[in-house]
Amino acid sequence: MKNLTLWKGRSSVGEMVSGVPRFWSLEGCEGCGKSTQAARIKAYLEQQGHEVVLTREPGGTPTGEMIRNMLQHHASGEDIAPSTEVLLFAASRAQHVRHVIRPALEAGKWVICDRFVDSSLAYQSGGRGISLEDVLKVNAFALEDCWPIKTLWFDLPVEQALERVSDRGEAPDRFESEQLAFHQRVALTYQSLADRFAHRFVRIDASRGVEEVFAQVLDAVAEHTGSRGL
Repeated sequence: MKNLTLWKGRSSVGEMVSGVPRFWSLEGCEGCGKSTQAARIKAYLEQQGHEVVLTREPGGTPTGEMIRNMLQHHASGEDIAPSTEVLLFAASRAQHVRHVIRPALEAGKWVICDRFVDSSLAYQSGGRGISLEDVLKVNAFALEDCWPIKTLWFDLPVEQALERVSDRGEAPDRFESEQLAFHQRVALTYQSLADRFAHRFVRIDASRGVEEVFAQVLDAVAEHTGSRGL
């Protein structure tokens, strides 16, 4: 991978690579505010003189956006099996890495991704009950060692998160429509991921106002880089 430095470390799947420089992901439950913060991070980085690609999952490519529509809005009209869901997310991610993320990083740009591999771990393993190691193995193949260097986890109580989703006044997608217990399992899995991947996870208290949340984001930047300039 030209111009990308990968740090080889732990041997288990998902811990073999510390992360790719300049690649950050944002994670959290529905309504946690990460999309708002992703746009603010992009603007901040650009003010510092960096070229930034802001992207999202599922999606990020024409093929990925087609898969996103299928996954979120039940476009086929057919029930999607949990294992199929895992594979569809991984397929979208493989396309995303190959056509957007890796080329941007090789060109020296920053990549800020609104959801990435940890969403599959939280939603398909925690939410759907599929083995975490199986989800990791499928995604290890899709990612080709392109793991984020840092993952900002926007932690928000489930009830508050779902209230925010309801307040949008929009029709909920397949995941937003899930029962409370599903979202609680997702939240618990994010906590376990933060413990397992402590070398890259940074917890952000997403229950606060937009400015306070962004201040935490900038603190995470400072801790990672030694200053608030990236």
